[in-house]
Amino acid sequence: MAIDLSGRVAIVTGAGGGLGRAHALLLVRRGARVVVNDLGGARDGRGGTPAMAAAVAEEIRAAGGEALADGASVTDEAEVAAMVERALGRWGRIDILVNNAGILRDRTFAKLDLADFRAVLEVHLMGSVICTKAVWETMRAQGHGRILLTTSSSGLWGNFGQSHYGAAKMGLVGLMKTLAEEGARHGIRVNCLAPSAATRMTADIMAEDELAALDPAHVAPAMLALVADEAPTGTILCAGAGSVEAAHVVLTRGVHIGGGDDAADRVLAALDRIVDRAGDFVPQTGIEQPRYELRRRAETLAPRGRAAHG
Repeated sequence: MAIDLSGRVAIVTGAGGGLGRAHALLLVRRGARVVVNDLGGARDGRGGTPAMAAAVAEEIRAAGGEALADGASVTDEAEVAAMVERALGRWGRIDILVNNAGILRDRTFAKLDLADFRAVLEVHLMGSVICTKAVWETMRAQGHGRILLTTSSSGLWGNFGQSHYGAAKMGLVGLMKTLAEEGARHGIRVNCLAPSAATRMTADIMAEDELAALDPAHVAPAMLALVADEAPTGTILCAGAGSVEAAHVVLTRGVHIGGGDDAADRVLAALDRIVDRAGDFVPQTGIEQPRYELRRRAETLAPRGRAAHG
């Protein structure tokens, strides 16, 4: 099935290079008109120039596509609102939002300044919230929308020196899961992508031979699948080096502990059984955890009740 985005309008943040550029170029090749957003700052988020977004937009236009360059900071509500209005004024709709903008300020938690912690959360998490909020009502009114949030293996599984980055990236998973629920009735599908790619963000983090195989173009197909008309919702895909996987937050079968003064002691004593992955499952919504726990309680207590009446 060929993904056809003819007539669709997309906004890609952080599209002045790396992953964002690869995303924008692929969206255009499949027929979309694209707002190329990039503040043009350094890897740590400082500074800014419109040149990066302008260069990618010009590249798209030179190849026969339609693009607008935009230098809005994703953390500035007024600038993001103006970007959205520009897109609506030019093309009349917004169908796709790819939240890709991000910064790095890696340090161990012991050495990390809280101002840097806040800055990383502000760009990755709040930047995605601000951009998503800016297009949400438009997508609701259209009855169609596709939103992609960029998570990371550092958020899903942790990474040394990236407490702030990991916190932001896992926060995006929680945001995505809730928005997928709330958007479903309005035709809005929301997903996460955890990329592995050679960009200026990863230039000095991985070995040269590894980076050589991690072309951002190998990640973009997973992005495209997650914003297509036929896209799933509430899904986390991981992609890199031509491979695509799915990530899940699972719940083990666990153990019914009950109450009492020694309940915590029994939790520790049963920890191996509690964390045992055999029979684990993926809850589809947050309410499934307490419902499952109530079922376990009922199953545990039921034999005693039957025995008492026997």
